[in-house]
Amino acid sequence: MNILIIDEDPSLHDLIKQSSIASFCNIYLPNDYEDYEELFIFIKDNNIHVIIADLDRNKKERLILLKKIKTFDPLLDMIMVGKSLAPEEVVDLINQGASDYLARPLQLDSIQKTLKNIINKKALRRKTFLLEKSLEKKYSFHGIIGKNPYMLEIFSLIEKISKYFSSVLVIGETGTGKEMVARAIHNLSQVNNKNLVICDCVSIPENLFESELFGYAKGAFTGAYKDKNGLFEEAHNGIIFLDEIGEIPLSIQAKLLRVLEHHQFRPLGSNKIRNVEIRAIAATSRDLRKDIESGTFRKDLFHRLNKVEIHLPPLRKRPEDIPLLARHFLNHYSKKFSKKIEGVSQEAQKIFLRYEWPGNVRELENVLERASILSKKEFIDIKDLPKYLQEHLPSKSKIPFINKKNLSTLNDLEKEYIIYLLKTTGNNLRKTAQILDISRTTLYNKIRKYNISH
Repeated sequence: MNILIIDEDPSLHDLIKQSSIASFCNIYLPNDYEDYEELFIFIKDNNIHVIIADLDRNKKERLILLKKIKTFDPLLDMIMVGKSLAPEEVVDLINQGASDYLARPLQLDSIQKTLKNIINKKALRRKTFLLEKSLEKKYSFHGIIGKNPYMLEIFSLIEKISKYFSSVLVIGETGTGKEMVARAIHNLSQVNNKNLVICDCVSIPENLFESELFGYAKGAFTGAYKDKNGLFEEAHNGIIFLDEIGEIPLSIQAKLLRVLEHHQFRPLGSNKIRNVEIRAIAATSRDLRKDIESGTFRKDLFHRLNKVEIHLPPLRKRPEDIPLLARHFLNHYSKKFSKKIEGVSQEAQKIFLRYEWPGNVRELENVLERASILSKKEFIDIKDLPKYLQEHLPSKSKIPFINKKNLSTLNDLEKEYIIYLLKTTGNNLRKTAQILDISRTTLYNKIRKYNISH
């Protein structure tokens, strides 16, 4: 461990040299630095892990330094030393980012204890980080993160069908990762060296569907100055991904069916038939069976696309994947924004597990990208979250107990709170246990104890 001492008094340096952990440490005394940038270069070049700084001689400057250090490297520990302070003053320093405060006269035991705690904390942090990385790798499937049983079944299904499929229908709410499934199938397919062409059906105006999908010939309409290939021709010998296929107009669905069945189409304004070898992956967040009943989607097209059907569960149905996904996104945005973000605070985690995530994985990623930008600490905290999420932090005064007037004991409160959480989570025992921060076995015992029906 590399320690930087910012103190004119040499006694601190001498004291650390006497400690039992001195053999594990390199101690540095910086040269005079003209500005913080010069100091930070010194810190980076020497891989400093801990700074011990005197607070008495220039308190204002040291507090500015503490703030800048936590911005420069949130994981860098900074210990302040100085005269004896009131407990509330020490707490204020800790809240500003100091790892500890040691009052003079300095004692060898207190120095050793503080440094050992920091060493242990760093070791635990690294161990946790490596464990989370290994879990992420274990439960990562071609970019899709999940250990939920439904997701593991989907991973297995993708592996089985990728080499042989002609068409696949992926069904799931907005933001569940339907395009990620398409990319995984493409990666595992026999045509992974060919194009995967993405067609976002929502973004195509109704009058342009035919020309976008099948292209057009020169002179087909005003402004068609030359031939243009459509998306199907671009995907020749590869895969086309038709996202939100339910948005395709009924008038185009018959032509789409012909391409899938006969591998032929005619560009708009052309007399020539084009042949194309294609595999199709379609995705929808709509209930296409209801659309068939209402006459807005062709039954024969549905069955042609639905050779293999993959149902992606919403994020609220796979709460055990939220910590894995959060770690995955935080790793990405830590690198992107050059920040060291270790994870999510316990209170923020409770919100994540309680919230329904109507925008699913996409919403979680957007929340964590925003939080990564705003956060000035090594953990994403409640204040880094959007206001609508902060409101999901339970207020004890607002828990809607049904028999409020009759409550008299802690057992009564606990029973009602468990009933409330079971109702809120849709009787999801795993999620309820996570919110309560207890094991499922403990939750089962409490349910039996209070005779709670679920």
